[in-house]
Amino acid sequence: MKLGFIGLGRMGGNMAKKLLAEGHSLVVWNRSEPAISNFKFQISNFKLKKEQLKIANSIGELVGSLEKPRVVWSMVPAGGATKQVLLEISKYAGAGDIVIDGGNSFYKDTQKRFEDFKKKGIRFLGIGVSGGIIAAKEGYPMMAGGDKSAYLGVKPLLESLAKPNGGHDYFGQGGAGHFVKMVHNGMEYGIMQSLGEGFDLLKNSPYKFDLLKVARLYQKGTLVSGFMLDRAVEVLQSRIVDGIEGVIDASGEALWTVETAKELGISVEIIEAALTYRQRSKTDKKIQKSYTAKMVAALRHAFGAHSVKKK
Repeated sequence: MKLGFIGLGRMGGNMAKKLLAEGHSLVVWNRSEPAISNFKFQISNFKLKKEQLKIANSIGELVGSLEKPRVVWSMVPAGGATKQVLLEISKYAGAGDIVIDGGNSFYKDTQKRFEDFKKKGIRFLGIGVSGGIIAAKEGYPMMAGGDKSAYLGVKPLLESLAKPNGGHDYFGQGGAGHFVKMVHNGMEYGIMQSLGEGFDLLKNSPYKFDLLKVARLYQKGTLVSGFMLDRAVEVLQSRIVDGIEGVIDASGEALWTVETAKELGISVEIIEAALTYRQRSKTDKKIQKSYTAKMVAALRHAFGAHSVKKK
């Protein structure tokens, strides 16, 4: 397929590279020049077909370079940047075109955008993309919501991005896909918090455990094995925990999860406690010195290349 792709940051740049490697043709645009230069460098050894990649100078040029029905995928951070980019796309996209927001947007915002684009005959999808930086190799898990025909129309792209171990599915109209991704990220907080606390307890036990040895055994089919425990092994191997402060950032999805749960009358005590812990880590020196907080911060860095505060 040929598509326009906006946003060449950590996630977007890796996704664009994977799509090129799978034979798709891209017209790309990024707001900042350094990201474009970095992307060009990273694909410098790709054997691209003629006209497989074009760098656009504006969103208008990007949309104008595509043939109808056009596909435009935005991978910019949720919030003001997403709003601005989608508004700009809407100036140039027309009936039958497909517009995708692949960022972690709030599902209510996605619902409204779906309805606004639908009035113009534009098929809108909100696709939550997970897997972190590891997904470039392992495959992206993608949670789609919005226009069903658009989802079916971009399946070749989703299949390419999902290779070899990722996946994708359609969950309903409007903000359904981003709702599923929001809850996923809320669950993630609780999983990371429990790993941090568990390894803190192991570290401070009277037995002087080799934490890496413990983690490697936990990988062998135990009930806590899986993606995040694999990242814990990487963290313990790199010893990154020894050189950082336990200051944990939060990107917003867990807060949305907690607020939505309260609206629906659902108790999410573990997720809320993990979120509160992260908020307290900004100012509480005791938390910042704890192995729990350092472990959680290091896990975020391992799967998403999120920044950490060094000692």
